[in-house]
Amino acid sequence: MPTIRVELFTGRSVDQKRALAHALTEATVRTLGGSPDGVDVVFVDVERHDWATGGQLWSDKAPAPANAPTAPAGPADRSA
Repeated sequence: MPTIRVELFTGRSVDQKRALAHALTEATVRTLGGSPDGVDVVFVDVERHDWATGGQLWSDKAPAPANAPTAPAGPADRSA
């Protein structure tokens, strides 16, 4: 079964990662079959100063509004 790599900005809680790992595992087993024990999810926390989109570091961008998520989805977040 697959290994799913999730790259996201630092700041997500363990509970958020746990919930995402569970949801990704369920979706993978439902879609591909197999056992949940065969699905690996690897989280990679990336600092904003280590990630650039469109040639601009995320650390140089304006902070997100208060009602927005604390860390915008990076490329891996959108493809998962």
